[in-house]
Amino acid sequence: MVTLSLVQLPGNTGLIALAMGGLDNKIYLYCGERTGKFVRACELKGHTDWIRSLDFSLPIFSGEVDSVLLVSSSQDKGIRIWKLTLRGSLANIEGTYKRGEIGLASYIEGPVFVAGSFSYQISLESLLIGHEDWVYSVQWQPPSLAAEEDIGFYQPQSILSASMDKTMMIWQPERKTGIWMNVVTVGELSHCALGFYGGHWSPDARSILAHGYGGSFHMWKNIGVSSDNWQPQKVPSGHFAAVTDIAWARCGEYLLSVSHDQTTRIFASWHNRDPQSDGDSWNEIARPQVHGHDINCATVIQGKGNHRFVSGAEEKVARVFEAPLSFLKTLHYATSEQSSFPEDVQADVQVLGANMSALGLSQKPIYVNATHEIQENLGNDGLDTLESVPDAVPVALTEPPIEDQLAWHTLWPESHKLYGHGNELFSLCCDHEGKLVASSCKAQSATVAEIWLWQVGSWKAVGRLQSHSLTVTQMEFSHDDNLLLAVSRDRQFSIFKINRAGNDEIDYKLVARQEAHKRIIWACSWNPFGHEFATGSRDKTVKIWGVEKTSSVKPLLTLPQFDSSVTALSWVGLDRQRNDGLLAVGMESGLLQIWSLHVERSDDSIPTPGVATAQIIRLDPFMCHVSAVNRLAWKNPENNENSANLQLASCGADHCVRLYEVIVH
Repeated sequence: MVTLSLVQLPGNTGLIALAMGGLDNKIYLYCGERTGKFVRACELKGHTDWIRSLDFSLPIFSGEVDSVLLVSSSQDKGIRIWKLTLRGSLANIEGTYKRGEIGLASYIEGPVFVAGSFSYQISLESLLIGHEDWVYSVQWQPPSLAAEEDIGFYQPQSILSASMDKTMMIWQPERKTGIWMNVVTVGELSHCALGFYGGHWSPDARSILAHGYGGSFHMWKNIGVSSDNWQPQKVPSGHFAAVTDIAWARCGEYLLSVSHDQTTRIFASWHNRDPQSDGDSWNEIARPQVHGHDINCATVIQGKGNHRFVSGAEEKVARVFEAPLSFLKTLHYATSEQSSFPEDVQADVQVLGANMSALGLSQKPIYVNATHEIQENLGNDGLDTLESVPDAVPVALTEPPIEDQLAWHTLWPESHKLYGHGNELFSLCCDHEGKLVASSCKAQSATVAEIWLWQVGSWKAVGRLQSHSLTVTQMEFSHDDNLLLAVSRDRQFSIFKINRAGNDEIDYKLVARQEAHKRIIWACSWNPFGHEFATGSRDKTVKIWGVEKTSSVKPLLTLPQFDSSVTALSWVGLDRQRNDGLLAVGMESGLLQIWSLHVERSDDSIPTPGVATAQIIRLDPFMCHVSAVNRLAWKNPENNENSANLQLASCGADHCVRLYEVIVH
């Protein structure tokens, strides 16, 4: 059985009918009282494929006779409306049975069933044909309070259906003839929506909501006054699989997240110009990458120039993306008051947007001067096949985009591919100057576990750092970009010294390697004000280390043992003079804690083993994730002008990206 619906049978009999439908194409009716067993009453045949949805109406009062309607939808693309009418008590109609004639009328009228001491007739009221694919859901319009009648509720004669053909329809009977007609059709024309899995009325029936593949919501609202006018509305969106990595934009104006749902998404606070609204709202403003592989890691390129990021998926190649003009204009509109736009950036960027390739791996640029060609291609015989993927139409958005726009028209063009690793990519990081990107991949041997260094701009491989024997799980450059810290499944951390010689050459050497924990090290983070760092491991501990002038590493402190494996760390600086900071700790259980750290220094750069700590916040479990925290990232406090409030972003295996405001007293 796939679907059920309950109704109180008409006629104040106190009896309940249960309709159920499933994989044998029949609808079964069971009757019973509020207590006790339900008895099988009859079955309804007519559909030729699986029954997907059933819904009973409220009682319909037409003259003398009470009846209820049952609407059913099926994978045969059809919708059927059945009428259940009270014929009367058995005593009154006994005589009609005695003749035992089976005439033509009984076929048309449909089966009769007995429930308690009452008899009911079921007939097929109507057959609705209009959808071109499986009809996943049907629902009666919610009842409205009847003003003039004293019956309490009035059942509107209106049905909402949602189908895999990417449309929702509203059906109503015509006034004169009573024939059920399709009066409203709404839908997504995007190439990538697979169709709708269900539709739902709002309580006042002014809005309808559909949900599609990947949990995407699609909403329409009737904004018409005298006649219907259904317009798409913005709805919340998010990932529909584990979120594996997050990164803040270099100036903190947006947050980028990547996920095993094979998408990269950008969330930003949309500056609200409506004086009546309650401040700014966070929205997904772009979906720069829609990929064919699960995405494991990403890093935003720091430094000057256009917005760029690198992402690594379940493939051996890292991909570099650059923001198109349409995104820059949208971002400018979302985050600032003026609608003007810096001309110099605009002049440099020649790419308007990007098109999805047929296989969903590379994204090809759409150039600014080629916009007129796109319009001509749209009339491509109207064939929407995998071979002829329709062109995206990137535009600067003046309000937060809806799912249809996000899925198709906000892609970023891919500018480079970085080839070198022998296995699927696992982690990425960028230095603070925006000159180098480090990447690592899944590994079970020392040669594969190399960290590759790439030069930003030329995207040449400028280094291959060997140290670990298993997957490098996280890397981070120190804030002066002189040291690169890496932690690995082999329970060790490594520190490499990076020297930038002139003419773009990079010198690197391994200065420290140490077995730090008893189990896999999942996370690491540098102190923004110095050469101290934290490591977090599956052994449920977090350790603080200091790098001395001689490049030897000294353990400074181990935090008290946690209840669960530590999977994410992020250190933010508060006071450079006093070397104070906060360390956010994320665990496999989904819980978050924030610790205050104060590192004492005996002279400029040599830390003494004195680190004062205090746990200041253990976040309420209701605010936390419900499964492993995959990454934590503080927004750079320098981007928070005139504010003691810090922002902490987290992402987890529970498909969530969460944003916390931390108020420092």
